[in-house]
Amino acid sequence: MGSDAFSPTDWLIFGLVVGIWGASFLFIAIGLESMAPGVVTLLRVGLGALILNVLPGGRVRIDPQDRARLVAVSFLWVGIPFTLFPLAEQRINSAVSGLLNGATPMFVVVFAALFFGRRTSGPQLLGVAVGFAGIVLISAPSLGEGSTQAVGVALVLLAAVCYGIALNLVIPLQLRYGSQQVMGRMLALATIWTLPFGLAGLPDSTIELGPILAVSALGLAGTGLAFLLMGSLVVRVGATRASFITYLVPVVALALGVGFQSDHVARPAIAGVTLVVVGAALASRREA
Repeated sequence: MGSDAFSPTDWLIFGLVVGIWGASFLFIAIGLESMAPGVVTLLRVGLGALILNVLPGGRVRIDPQDRARLVAVSFLWVGIPFTLFPLAEQRINSAVSGLLNGATPMFVVVFAALFFGRRTSGPQLLGVAVGFAGIVLISAPSLGEGSTQAVGVALVLLAAVCYGIALNLVIPLQLRYGSQQVMGRMLALATIWTLPFGLAGLPDSTIELGPILAVSALGLAGTGLAFLLMGSLVVRVGATRASFITYLVPVVALALGVGFQSDHVARPAIAGVTLVVVGAALASRREA
């Protein structure tokens, strides 16, 4: 696992995942126009599992001692947060949801230090602080707009907590078995966990072309391809630095939410976006 400053390949992977995941919040919002939250989640996870498991790549056997960790990752990285995001976006807009997701690196660092014995260098800790300050500036206005939005904010932050644990748990699995194998099996398991919620939402869903296309892109690119790329990046640069993708995802989510959904953006968000970018730059520096 590299500790040097990001290479051009690292930055390319980083940028692709930022763009794909930034658009995911818009795709969720479009999917919710005709589908229940559980259906959006099930289709997203199922299509992601499909693309990763049909791509070329040898099958590997997961050792018994690693299976519990894989199941835990399938819940914490996919099953729980992917269920929470559509529920949250029924209460807050896609831009705010994407912005709040930027809290993930803070939780990655906290859990890495508390439970996984990993140390983080000074510049990276500064990146956490600066980036999180930006997230606060971007998202704080929505907290004063009523209990419904507060619930939406809480759901996204809970999803970010799950991500923080999962990104630390997954590293040994990817180093041992490869990113595609781990991501494919994780999404296959998560499809099982999200199936009941998806089936329960079918009566409240209708078939419309726009939402179907949005959720298909969400599953095939936003879940399958992006998870494969993210898994590779975690192995290349470490969980903490890879998680700083979520500091730039809000910038994309904000731009798309305003451009395509006419989402309202408070003035402090402009300063917050600047801090987010600075935090991500600091986080990518060489580890001590």
